[in-house]
Amino acid sequence: MLSLHKIETMHKNRITTLFGIRYPIIQAGMVWCSGWRLASAVSNAGGLGLIGAGSMHPERLQEHIQKCKAATDKPFGVNIPLMYPQIEEIMQIVMAEKVPIVFTSAGNPKTWTSQLKEHNILVAHVVSSSKFAQKAAEAGVDAIVAEGFEAGGHNGREETTTLTLIPQVRQAVALPLIAAGGIATGEAMAAMFALGAEAVQVGTRFALTEESSASDSFKQRCLSLNEGDTQLSLKKVSPTRMIKNEFYQQVQELEDGGATAEELRTLLGRGRSRRGIFEGDLTEGELEIGQIASHIKQVIPAAEVVKEMIGAYNQTWERLSGQLF
Repeated sequence: MLSLHKIETMHKNRITTLFGIRYPIIQAGMVWCSGWRLASAVSNAGGLGLIGAGSMHPERLQEHIQKCKAATDKPFGVNIPLMYPQIEEIMQIVMAEKVPIVFTSAGNPKTWTSQLKEHNILVAHVVSSSKFAQKAAEAGVDAIVAEGFEAGGHNGREETTTLTLIPQVRQAVALPLIAAGGIATGEAMAAMFALGAEAVQVGTRFALTEESSASDSFKQRCLSLNEGDTQLSLKKVSPTRMIKNEFYQQVQELEDGGATAEELRTLLGRGRSRRGIFEGDLTEGELEIGQIASHIKQVIPAAEVVKEMIGAYNQTWERLSGQLF
């Protein structure tokens, strides 16, 4: 007998119903990785693809939205960091283009949620603690993304692991819950569902796919990582998980010497993540990636990631269903 947790074509939960998708797998809107090619590929495979607005000027975002519409007839969304300097222009484009779903992060969800919902846009907000999850619920969001500090790129200051975070957020809010941080396999997806999540947001695994706009040299560097080769750094500015390269060593030397936030911002400069992820400068670039990168050894199409995750998820529940005590 198949487990009740098995994901079938017709199975629905609150997240798949809310977003109109087949599988409860969301591709994270990562800077320099998540363009229209990746987002449309994930959506066409049955998940939810997100365009990452954090590394796009307004006119470039509009171009990616329009190309994504042409590439898929399935739901897709846009991830928007609320601290984006041209946030007004970005939001006007998203509303004018009638993007169906927006994931917000790095800011106060009260600022834009009501206006987006007035335009019939579903809103999910990324949080790093149960306290922020409650604030997002109060702001009226439709779903919560709870992200543990295993995740790549910008992180919460709490440094709470996904395994610890998900059950606490599940206890704190009743909204549909998406788990994020360190999830790249169907087995990990099953673990998150066991803790109360109803979907997973996957970044690193999709960053290292054929459709990701990250440079090939960045992808290959990530495939060579071992456990412990990423570290949370820049904590005085904005905690960021990155690969330990020469730039990381410069950051550590400054931090160990008691550098101020302003001194760290000066070292960081502008375009450091573009230089590393998009242009492939493995020495002086900021190489943002999650801890789970050390588990990934091959660049494959995004559709294969979705297929493999769903297959492993179903197999995991079938295996566990016979291990009752």
